[in-house]
Amino acid sequence: MTLEELAGEHQTFGSMEKVGDALEEVLSKALTQRSITIGVYEAAKLLNVDPDNVVLCLLAADEEDNQDVALQIHFTLIQAFCCENDINILRVSNPSRLAELLLLGASGGGEQPADLHCVLVTNPHASQWKDPALSQLICFCRESRYADQWVPVINLPER
Repeated sequence: MTLEELAGEHQTFGSMEKVGDALEEVLSKALTQRSITIGVYEAAKLLNVDPDNVVLCLLAADEEDNQDVALQIHFTLIQAFCCENDINILRVSNPSRLAELLLLGASGGGEQPADLHCVLVTNPHASQWKDPALSQLICFCRESRYADQWVPVINLPER
């Protein structure tokens, strides 16, 4: 391994950590602004009705979920739709942390949604470029596509 490769790996890890923090911030804001849709079925309905308003799609699955063929088919269809409609996609490798973020923010940890495998963030009336965290996520997705990684996988930082 060369020095350049080592520096590149360290930079990638640092940027991944920043992307995880930015994602936490975006989810927190989306919860307070009620601009979030949770669940595969609910996401499909929203994508069918108003795809132009969706700015980010999160697909969350752990090792056990990766064996679920039906879920993987849903993911494939959602990914294809998002790519076709220029919606940024991220894959979250630790859905338990995602659930923690979404459930703590939603109604004080009340009733748990049944399906946290797909989360859509919609753009409220404000411009997406006014939110630096969302801009950082969009730039990360764009850079990943340039590197032929169409659905980048991130790991949300544990707290």
